[in-house]
Order: sequence, then structure tokens, then C-alpha cells
Amino acid sequence: MADDVVKTSKFLSLVLRHKPEEIGLILDANGWADVDELIRLVNQHGRKLDRLLLERVVADNDKKRFAFSDDGTRIRASQGHSVEVDLALPPSEPLELLYHGTASRFVESIRAEGLHSASRQHVHLSLDIVTATKVGQRHGKAVILTVRAKEMRSAGHLFYLSANGVWLTEQVPVEFIDFPI
Repeated sequence: MADDVVKTSKFLSLVLRHKPEEIGLILDANGWADVDELIRLVNQHGRKLDRLLLERVVADNDKKRFAFSDDGTRIRASQGHSVEVDLALPPSEPLELLYHGTASRFVESIRAEGLHSASRQHVHLSLDIVTATKVGQRHGKAVILTVRAKEMRSAGHLFYLSANGVWLTEQVPVEFIDFPI
């Protein structure tokens, strides 16, 4: 990705997931922002953004962090919010196993308490070990935890599939986590 696309993507992650107030942006209850208002506010705060660059950011982001509404007038982050939003995702049936990448320094805490969303709204789970490894490596030496998702769902826990393929759940109790030896 070009440098301007990467910088814009990082800034959009900030304002669409964590701090919309940084530029005076208001997200609706489902996390959507008006595209024209977003462009106007970003430009007012000293950054350059136009529709073409915004479309490149959405299309080129390898993690598909952002999505346009069907009519293209609104945009939101696909998941990862620390601000309160309701993504209005229907509960979904997960695969038997999902994966969570974390840094080795967090493993003992997870062994004691399970996985919690921390400052985010949901725990993020991956379909495959490769993706979970990339996630875990962002914070140190990666450790991959296996979540027995089908079993957890049978016990009454809900799962949601975000627009970009990330599985979300409120928490993962330790009894559903397999730790590497």
C-alpha cells in the first residue's frame, strides 16, 4: 500500500474505531459515519482526504477493516471498536475450532481468567493459525490459542462474523481454550 493510503488507514482506524471525537465525527448507533462529513472533518483537521483516496483505503486494506454501506454514502470499521456501537451482526454458527493469537506475556493471565475483550467490545478470533500468528506477533512473541468454538456455542455463548471475516464473541472462558504445550 502506498504511504498515503497506510497513513490514512491508520487515522481512519483511530476515528472510526476509537476516537471519533478527535475530529468531531459522530457515529450512529451501528458505527456508521456519513462519508461526506468524514471527508470534510478530516480535511478540516489538517489531513488530506477525498473520495478516491477513501475508496483506495477501503479496497486496498489487507484486513478489510472498513466497509461502505450498500449505497456508498456511509462508512464504518468492520470490527475492533473501543467506542460503544452495535454492529447489528446476527449470531452465527462458528466452525468447530477458531484461533486467537496473543503475546506470550499474556498467556498466564489468560490461563487464569480466559479471554476478555479488554478495551474493545469483543474478543477477536481467526479462522486459521496463520492469521492468528500475525495478530499475536504484533505484540511480541506469538502464542496461538485454540478455541473450541462449536462446544462453546453449544454451551450458550454467541458468536458473530464481522464483514471482514473476523469472528467475534464477548468472552472465552478458560475451559474452552486449548493452550500449546
